[in-house]
Amino acid sequence: MRKTNSLYPLTAAVAYTGAGIIGLVAVYLLASVVLSAIPVAGEKATPAPGEAVEVYLLSNGVHTDLVVPVRSAQKDWTQFISYADTPANDTSQEFVGFGWGDRGFYLDTPTWAELELSTGLKAMFWMGTTAMHTTFHHRPEIGPKCVQLTLTAAEYDRLIRFIETKFDVDAQGRPQQIRGHSYGENDAFYLANGTYNLFDTCNSWTNRGLKTAGQRAALWTPFDFGMFWHY
Repeated sequence: MRKTNSLYPLTAAVAYTGAGIIGLVAVYLLASVVLSAIPVAGEKATPAPGEAVEVYLLSNGVHTDLVVPVRSAQKDWTQFISYADTPANDTSQEFVGFGWGDRGFYLDTPTWAELELSTGLKAMFWMGTTAMHTTFHHRPEIGPKCVQLTLTAAEYDRLIRFIETKFDVDAQGRPQQIRGHSYGENDAFYLANGTYNLFDTCNSWTNRGLKTAGQRAALWTPFDFGMFWHY
């Protein structure tokens, strides 16, 4: 009587599970590319004389920020966040960038080499918390990873509300800084609303900001290139 291999069912299950995971990843990446390539047209509004607001879409190669003037007719961001929250406290910088994302990635993973499996799984599957990363800048330099946008006053008003509502504010309506964390001399972290996941990434948040402000954007994208394709 032939003996059956007791490990066969386990081996088969592992193989099927592995194939399923690879298949799901492939579908996700394909959907990302296809949906990123589908454009959402921006508004064709022309700013009235003196009302144009200079805004930037900025990427570090992986993560994108929406960079806006520190002060404008619509908003003085120093009344909401502060230069003093950053190590340098450099008040000469006239622009500030906002990037939303998973708190574990932001605080515990300064480089990809330091990424832990637990951090990645929490971020992908709705188990983590989020943070808003703010960075003060001098005027950004336009290039392959930096696009200048010109918004009307109404478009910028909508973008302001989009950014503000992602902060998890205290009972007095003030942002709550995550102290002791920064990447450099000019940035700070704050508690944020929402849960990061495979379908709502840092870059998809930026992409929604572009849509909110009436700018060209991708239908949906989890990656930075999905936005830059349309510029």
